[in-house]
Amino acid sequence: MTPTQIVDQAPPPPGTAIRVSVGGRAIAVFNLGSTLHAIDAACTHVRGPLERGRVEGTVVTCPLHGSQFDLQTGAVRRGPAAQAVKTYPVRIENGKLALEIP
Repeated sequence: MTPTQIVDQAPPPPGTAIRVSVGGRAIAVFNLGSTLHAIDAACTHVRGPLERGRVEGTVVTCPLHGSQFDLQTGAVRRGPAAQAVKTYPVRIENGKLALEIP
């Protein structure tokens, strides 16, 4: 079983994203209104800040060079990035973010 880490941070408001640090990892948490998604915060191309990217549907676009990632799977939807980002299960517990980090 993967340990759950409680982050002393409330979830971002709907339609926004935040960066949190969990176990030394920078993770971007996106609130799409009805669902939360958590992925590695750094683009795999040149480490752009994905939490600052534009989101359309469930795809985030890196603000630096336009790489796109699927928030559900982490898969690259458009380069120049060639490697997926990791995704993490995320939920709200007692008003705080709870992430499952291996």
